[in-house]
Amino acid sequence: MISRAAILLLASIAALAAAPARADDMSFRLATLATRHCGAQCPQVVAAEGEIVEETPGAFLNFIRSQVGGGRLHSILLLDSPGGKVVASMELGHALRKLGMAVIVARVGPESGDLVSGRCYSACVYALMGGRKRVIPPQSSVGVHRMFNYTSGVNPAGGEPVRERNYDDGGMRKILSRYSAMMGISSDLIAFAERTSPDRLHLLSAADIARWRLGSPKL
Repeated sequence: MISRAAILLLASIAALAAAPARADDMSFRLATLATRHCGAQCPQVVAAEGEIVEETPGAFLNFIRSQVGGGRLHSILLLDSPGGKVVASMELGHALRKLGMAVIVARVGPESGDLVSGRCYSACVYALMGGRKRVIPPQSSVGVHRMFNYTSGVNPAGGEPVRERNYDDGGMRKILSRYSAMMGISSDLIAFAERTSPDRLHLLSAADIARWRLGSPKL
């Protein structure tokens, strides 16, 4: 269950103005986990799906604040995301840790209520790090690559709009290394991600996940 301390934390956070959301932006909903003979008392968890954008941490806190008090709501987040913004992902991770929530990379089957495969790619991994406990079931996947962003401009030769890919100069890597250490994950994971081409996604093996203390296969 989400603790009274978490309720006080959320009460201290000012409501954020809602920005128009794109269809692919991360959204939050309650999901019911089916367990044997639970009937109307089946536990509820938070399901998060979509891309992590600047508005995601605030949207998450507002969602939790609106749901706190339900007797069936457990402090578990199901995470399924292709990635998104690095800073927003860290902010979401900080919120998860303050709330004491466990994170499972998974989704809820639409009919069965069972956990099915999920993904946590790119910057999503930094949100995952914030979980009090982090679970990556064998059927789910986690992947990393070097971080980058785009800036838009105009080609001076032809006047056409262009996008340039920009890479970290080392400052964000240091921030991420400190963040990962704070969350109990080896900073070697950050170093590995930054050595991985941004044009490919490296899926972490069970050995990678265990070595870097990113998670476990079971709750």
